[in-house]
Amino acid sequence: MRYTWPKKKLCRREGINLFGTEKYDLSQSKRTLLKSRKTSEFGWQLRKKQMAKRMFGLSEKQFAAYYAKAVKSKTPGTTWDKMLRMLELRIDNVLYRANFARTRMQSRQFVSHAHFKLNWVNIDVPSISVKIWDVIELRDKFKESPLYKSLIEELAEFSKENKGAVSKTKWIEVDPKNIKITIKALPENEDFDQVIDIQKIIEFYSK
Repeated sequence: MRYTWPKKKLCRREGINLFGTEKYDLSQSKRTLLKSRKTSEFGWQLRKKQMAKRMFGLSEKQFAAYYAKAVKSKTPGTTWDKMLRMLELRIDNVLYRANFARTRMQSRQFVSHAHFKLNWVNIDVPSISVKIWDVIELRDKFKESPLYKSLIEELAEFSKENKGAVSKTKWIEVDPKNIKITIKALPENEDFDQVIDIQKIIEFYSK
């Protein structure tokens, strides 16, 4: 089930800006964070799980499925590294990391409306997982859209301010003029959102 609470209220509930934009910034809010009674260890695990789930905009069923896949995965690494890597490699998250969308919600909408192609094939599934050397590119029919023309201008300005870089994500290569992304490597521990307490999440699901 997806929560339908006002998003600012969800941010106050978790104590952080879950969605990335200024609209949900809590630092200037006059309203206090939502408080709860003294929290048990299980309660902390639940809160950390809810926070991460909401950051990625996933339902409980979807989020739990990533844990199950991580547990079954035979690839090297810990369960928590594998789970976070799977979340990072979602195509909607990659668009967000490339600064092609202001929030993961917006990037998910772009993918769902088939604005992008993966390896030259049109896609409309936000949960698709990308691999090294995959190429994500805006479809030609959308390149004249005012939305993306504005994005190109914003990325050019961002690039000037950041010595040519348009994204701080090291494992992707971004071509801002063509709205194109190439996956150069797999994300590692230092690339993950540090606010996510993945150990608490794993403890929650492993009970």
